[in-house]
Amino acid sequence: MTETAPDLDRLRGGAPPRNHDARTIAALTANPGCARRGVMDAAGVDKDAVARQLGFPAPYGQSQFAITRGNVFEQQVKADGCAELLTLLRDRLGLTVPEARYDDLEEVAGSESREMRHARTRRLLARALETGEGTLFDHPLLRLEIGGRAVYLEPDVIAFQLAGRFHVVEIKSFAVIDGQAEPEQVAAAARQSAVYVLALRRLVAELGHDPARVAHEVFLVCPENFTNRPTATPVDVRPQLAVVERQLARLTRVDEIVAALPADLTFAPGAALPESVRAVQARYAPECMASCEMAFFCRDEARACGATGALGRSVRDDLGGVDSIAMALALAEGTLEPAAELAETAAQLRTATRLRREALGGLH
Repeated sequence: MTETAPDLDRLRGGAPPRNHDARTIAALTANPGCARRGVMDAAGVDKDAVARQLGFPAPYGQSQFAITRGNVFEQQVKADGCAELLTLLRDRLGLTVPEARYDDLEEVAGSESREMRHARTRRLLARALETGEGTLFDHPLLRLEIGGRAVYLEPDVIAFQLAGRFHVVEIKSFAVIDGQAEPEQVAAAARQSAVYVLALRRLVAELGHDPARVAHEVFLVCPENFTNRPTATPVDVRPQLAVVERQLARLTRVDEIVAALPADLTFAPGAALPESVRAVQARYAPECMASCEMAFFCRDEARACGATGALGRSVRDDLGGVDSIAMALALAEGTLEPAAELAETAAQLRTATRLRREALGGLH
């Protein structure tokens, strides 16, 4: 991707790049066919800022209070070399952890350089794999290839080694009340954790060891009931892991998308920004509203051009290569002769139209 880097810098319009995190990767894999999101994320474009410039700000996101509460809870769990976390894992989950060694990988000799942090992560994890030394690795810096480009992950997680296997520990501030948590929040945490598991497994493989030494079972740590007392729950992320791996494999390489774009295209603020954004094909679906800052702009665009994706991902997928609602209606009415590859879809649409007319006719 070295030859593509200058193009990605140009796309940002001189703005500093935003880093991927597990949340953005999990959201990206939910819609791997969207070239617009793929390019913007690969270039590190601030999609929230672009959406605001376009007049379609995303009215969601964590409040500052929630962020502060999450940071305080994480600091509490990790204080004194993760003493509270270790007690929790021993007492709550019954894990045998006789002694613990804690390594903080957030800085290297006072430097926050990603390259140095990643190199130290590799070194310490390689030692742990060979000798078993090291129990808790806080803020390990991982790398993952996204659309043909290596990106850094800066997780607020811990790689916890137990009996020769690593487990991801994900710390979240949403509450577990009477043993139950909000299903959507648990699902989101599982998807993010699966990204960390995948990145950690690939690092272990690069170091010449069996990726299975990274467990598919992660430990989710949350506040219990209405207190700040933490509780831990094992979560099996194999289903989410399979989805992430499959979707990442399907992502179109970013360099192929960039090569097809105008040579002067940029997402810098200005009068040309709407045209620049529209130059990169989107693949909108209503599900995007929950995970992408560009969703409101893309929804407006999809509605304006009558895209089938505006009706939902299942409708778009069922219609195959029929991209517009107008084309779908014309095929259904028989006023448009289908291309050979759309013959089956057209026949199904005509059958559905006939059945609908017969059903409505029977109501009179």
